[in-house]
Amino acid sequence: MRPDILNPLFAEVEALKGVGAALAKPLAKLGIARVVDLLFHLPTGMVERRRIERLDMADAGRGVIVTLTAVSYKGSSSPRGPFRVHATDAEGNYVSLVFFGGNSGWARKQFPLNEPRIVAGRLDLYGQELQIVHPESVPLEEAGEIVEREPVYPLSAGITSKRLAQLVAQALERVPSLPEWIEPSLIAQKGWPSFAQALERAHGDPADAVSRERLAYDEVFANQLALMLVRGATRRRKGRALAGDGRLRGKLDLPYAPTGAQARAIAEIEGDIAQETPMLRLLQGDVGAGKTLVATMALLVAVEAGAQGALLAPTEILARQHFATLQRQLSPLGLTVAILTGREKGRARESTLMGLADGSIDILIGTHAIFQEAVAYKALGLVVVDEQHRFGVAQRLMLAAKGERPPHMLVMTATPIPRTLLLASHGEMDVSRLDEMPPGRQPIDTKVIAVERMDEVVAGLGRHVAAGGQAYWVCPLVEETEAGDDAAAESRAAALRLAFGEEKVGLVHGRMKGPDKDAVMAAFQRNEIAVLVATTVIEVGVDVPNATLIVIEGAERFGLAQLHQLRGRVGRGSGKSTCLLLRDNALSETTRARLTLMRDTNDGFLIAEKDLELRGGGEILGTRQSGEQGARLADATQTALLIPTAHADARLLTDRDGGLEAPRGQAARTLLYLFERDAAVGLLRAG
Repeated sequence: MRPDILNPLFAEVEALKGVGAALAKPLAKLGIARVVDLLFHLPTGMVERRRIERLDMADAGRGVIVTLTAVSYKGSSSPRGPFRVHATDAEGNYVSLVFFGGNSGWARKQFPLNEPRIVAGRLDLYGQELQIVHPESVPLEEAGEIVEREPVYPLSAGITSKRLAQLVAQALERVPSLPEWIEPSLIAQKGWPSFAQALERAHGDPADAVSRERLAYDEVFANQLALMLVRGATRRRKGRALAGDGRLRGKLDLPYAPTGAQARAIAEIEGDIAQETPMLRLLQGDVGAGKTLVATMALLVAVEAGAQGALLAPTEILARQHFATLQRQLSPLGLTVAILTGREKGRARESTLMGLADGSIDILIGTHAIFQEAVAYKALGLVVVDEQHRFGVAQRLMLAAKGERPPHMLVMTATPIPRTLLLASHGEMDVSRLDEMPPGRQPIDTKVIAVERMDEVVAGLGRHVAAGGQAYWVCPLVEETEAGDDAAAESRAAALRLAFGEEKVGLVHGRMKGPDKDAVMAAFQRNEIAVLVATTVIEVGVDVPNATLIVIEGAERFGLAQLHQLRGRVGRGSGKSTCLLLRDNALSETTRARLTLMRDTNDGFLIAEKDLELRGGGEILGTRQSGEQGARLADATQTALLIPTAHADARLLTDRDGGLEAPRGQAARTLLYLFERDAAVGLLRAG
């Protein structure tokens, strides 16, 4: 149960003065639902503006405060295109106030026609026209409300930086004086302020590196402590030693002899599960490196030893694909493979549950439904978790607790993780790495193409389809909502159907029902559909060897690791494959370097390491995945730098100061709750 001292921070954001349903909506788009979310929503910089009497091209590129009057509106032909408010200063000089993202209602409300407003924002030159993108405005009588210097926050339509800063000020007043969880000598060495002081200073001055480092360390330390506690708790429980005799593996019809890396990983897993101490191992392998073969061998060892195995997939598409593959491979060996997802109902579900309980099912494949309370196994010995980045520390803890004796756990990911960050996300695990490719895998030819050449791309796709080829067309995230993502895919599918015919183009996205998605995927696998338009639901696990072309629209909007995952949907057969990255023109130097890196290499591990160098801040693995709370205060560079210290401090706390009765143990408990690592709190042991 969360300590009472933290209750003010975990109150709903509506508890703050002036926050009602209307304001809660734009806050929710920013991921702000509670007071603590506001506190962790740090500013990205400081804006400085100069008050001017008249618009002047000499001020382009600067922040300004000026009195303007809206004179007309101009919409866009696209519902998501820019909306412009044409305004003039006192001398009749024109400026265009630009709003993106379908925010015409908000813009009209902010700038009623013929009413002077004090306007603040960055004045830019667009061609020969002055413009201000997403300006702030207040009526003349509130001129003092707009200040020359203020922090800049990430925003959504319906809320200004000034309003957000006012809410943050209220939130900061609620921060209690918390006990210190960091080792005293480290605080003295770094010169760090207290947690409450660090929050106040980081919001007041985004350039305060010392305060931001302190907050980043708190987050990294909480994660390291949670991982260490999970590992310790699992190691203390006695599992089941599984020693296979090879009778099933010897009969398995393999498509190729295992690579050296696969053989090494299989041997490491075999050695681990032969012990009573439960295995916690991460299998890291690039797209196409053969992780599924290693997992299959591990599951067969478990069955040879008289135990059951379970394979947990993050999506229903991937679960059904694994089921089809393993059933085809393992049924000839006399094994019973079953599937359980949220879609299995009635008699089929009951039959599966009975088979698991009486031991007649050897291997179960499914989504998180396979670990619901009603699912009981006779002798669960090994759990394989596919696409680990979809499952957080709390989920791993839940899996480890299933059954009287904890099962061995193998988690797999094709998301390349830089070595420096492995400890951050998988500090409780041993790591096996597949750094060789199976024979026959050809490198994918990657090209970066400007969006102006869209017609050429569509024409090339037409030639590819006419020659009997299949292709993916992946649409970008238009806004931070699933609906926006799906709308982009629907629009692109409609355009391609006009070009190639209704029956040639399929569509899958997140809002479709499971059976509908499966039907489209099955048609694509049978080559009844030539082009599959999709959102990132196809990021993992889809395997269609005849699909040798993938077009990724808005490539600059994806994280590098996600681009690499998507590219891995092709190159799965013997034919030469191509990946086209369609990019916008307005690219930063870093984004340009990232796309160049994608073009120049197929090595996911190299991409991850270079991505860390290039981007520094931000989420190293690209768009945050569901199921795992991403870092909110620590960027990738800070995480890499702070991990060794945080790991050592967590070790010190668990080994030397491990008792809950000690002051630092109590403080650490508060820290874990604060960063929502609640599952680990119960593992802080006395003595």
